[in-house]
Amino acid sequence: MPLHFTTDELSAWLRLSLEPGLRSDQARLLLGALGLPPSIYAASSSALLRYLPAPLVAQLRQPPNDTLQQQIDRTLQWLDHEHHHVLTLADPAYPPALLDLHDPPLILYINGQLSHLQQPALAIVGARNATPGGTAIAQDFAHYLAAQGWLICSGLASGIDQAAHRGALAAGPQGAGTVAILGTGIDLVYPAAHRQLAHDIVQHGILLSEFPLGTKALPYHFPKRNRLVAAFSKGVLVVEAARQSGSLITAKLATELGREVFAIPGSIHSPLSRGCHALLRQGAKLVEQAQDILEELAPNSLNPPLSTLAPDPTLSAAARQVLTLLDYSPQSVDELQRLWTGSPATLAQSLLELEMASLVARLETGNYQRLKN
Repeated sequence: MPLHFTTDELSAWLRLSLEPGLRSDQARLLLGALGLPPSIYAASSSALLRYLPAPLVAQLRQPPNDTLQQQIDRTLQWLDHEHHHVLTLADPAYPPALLDLHDPPLILYINGQLSHLQQPALAIVGARNATPGGTAIAQDFAHYLAAQGWLICSGLASGIDQAAHRGALAAGPQGAGTVAILGTGIDLVYPAAHRQLAHDIVQHGILLSEFPLGTKALPYHFPKRNRLVAAFSKGVLVVEAARQSGSLITAKLATELGREVFAIPGSIHSPLSRGCHALLRQGAKLVEQAQDILEELAPNSLNPPLSTLAPDPTLSAAARQVLTLLDYSPQSVDELQRLWTGSPATLAQSLLELEMASLVARLETGNYQRLKN
């Protein structure tokens, strides 16, 4: 459970985190040397001058300016709503994994169910412009792992992130849920198209941000977000990624923090496989099924694997035959027709049946790609 601060104590924490010109490392230095924020703001000028330049000391010795006070008041009002929380560095509920960072946030803003913070976390990240096959893999892995008690962590972006969150939510109330770490203030959703997804996460997981309320999406916020994704989780799974991508930055940060890094291999012809293949060459663990991750992170907690080894028995015989012809790399209808011994009409009908069963995807190019075993 979070600490219950008085309004003055919480206001002092908020002010310290929002203080103009005060770097986070300076704030942590003051906390270590002078104690909690109320003690910092009660300290004499001579005590503060040991750690801060004179202009900052003068600022801290004065009441907060109008802009800063309005921001503090706005946050206190935000906290009046259900599921809204602030965790400080001194709070027992503060995620201990984030303390491995050299710059853990002074304040975490949380919207959702704090109980989810007690679950072990696994990050699933990847390309925003993911393929249908990649999003299906991310969703399936997240679903299974959430059902096994792993809180699925990602960044609420399009593509793989979105699929990971949705997969975890699909595990239902018995699953461990999902945490979306934001690159904006907790009161904003980016991209805006994920507003409903964010609402669903609040019901069965948490939204988490280190940024003050009202902070908009800016490019330099997302590397900061990525470091929290890496630190928060015991491991990071990269599903699809280009050679230069934020997902590889997250994986690099995870390695530096001693977390496990997993990668799913793909077609040598796909640009979105190159990042994963680079990670594998650098020592990431190759993953083909969710059980591979559990064997590394929790070898004593394995349940029997979800059965995806046989096609849906409700499929027609023709559709089952066509499924055996499909590869996990895109294939054209002409290529399939050369392999298929039946009529073109039956092939087209079978492909539609498989698409409706979410076993294959029809790409924008008109090609087809197999999604599952």
